[in-house]
Parts: sequence; C-alpha cells; structure tokens
Amino acid sequence: MNNQDFTASIFVDETPEKVYHAIKDFRAWWSEEIEGSTDQLNEEFFYHYKDIHLCKMKLVEMIENKKLVYQVIENEFNFIQDKTEWIGTKLIFEISEEDSQTKVTFTHKGLVPDNECYDVCHDAWTGYISNSLYKLITTGKGEPNPKDKDGFNAELAEKWSLH
Repeated sequence: MNNQDFTASIFVDETPEKVYHAIKDFRAWWSEEIEGSTDQLNEEFFYHYKDIHLCKMKLVEMIENKKLVYQVIENEFNFIQDKTEWIGTKLIFEISEEDSQTKVTFTHKGLVPDNECYDVCHDAWTGYISNSLYKLITTGKGEPNPKDKDGFNAELAEKWSLH
C-alpha cells in the first residue's frame, strides 16, 4: 500500500498574514458554492459542486499566520464506488517563511494514491492550490468554482442539515 498523503507547495512574495487570510477565504479560491463560515474555529461549512461532490468540513486548528487544519466531517462523491472516501481526512495548510518568501504547504492527510478518487482529487487540488489560491494571494482574485446558475439547492441543504 502506498500511504503518501497528497501534498502541494507554493511560494509567494506576500506576508504570512496575507496568505493566512487568503486561505481561510475558501469562497475566493475553492468554490463560491459554500454555506457557512470557513474562518471560525470549530465552525462547520458545506461545500458542493453540483451533485458530483458534497462535503461538510470543520475548522479544527488555527495558529495565526502559521497553520490551518480543516477536518472532513461528511463527504459524498458521485463518481467513485466509496462515496465517503474523504470522511475523517484533514486539509492542513502550513505557512512558513523561506528565503524571503512565504511558503504554503498544503497536505490532504488521508488522501493517498490507494484511494479511488486520488487521481481526480490530485489534479483538482493541484489546480486549486497552484493556480487559484496562488492567484488569490498574488493578485487578489482566485479562480473558484462559480455559483451554480440554478442557485442554492434547498433539497441538498436539507439533506446535509443546513438551513
């Protein structure tokens, strides 16, 4: 078994403080389809991309300008056999200074090559971190998934205990 967690790093010419605040703004770099708070400790939020990926996460650790950890509480994919594959995994963002730059190291702890979704998730995370989050930090504008043109899905919100 290959148990190497997915990891991606970027370097930016910005302060750790700016990077920290950008990461917490998931709507600006991951998806505009997020309900709930992404920047408050112990708060949960709900992400979805159509009915392809639904996910509830909780911010479980914050060290100002240094680290953010989000835990996947619930998850459902519609394109793999084990629809709950991410449950219990963690998104870890570590911020450090290296050679006059700020380094962001993203680790999806528990997302390993043996996972059925690994290839798709690897490509998606690579794009979100290396492109969208990088652009948000360096230009002020990321490239998140846009809001669904059909609007917020009340049936989906009810299923995932959101009002």
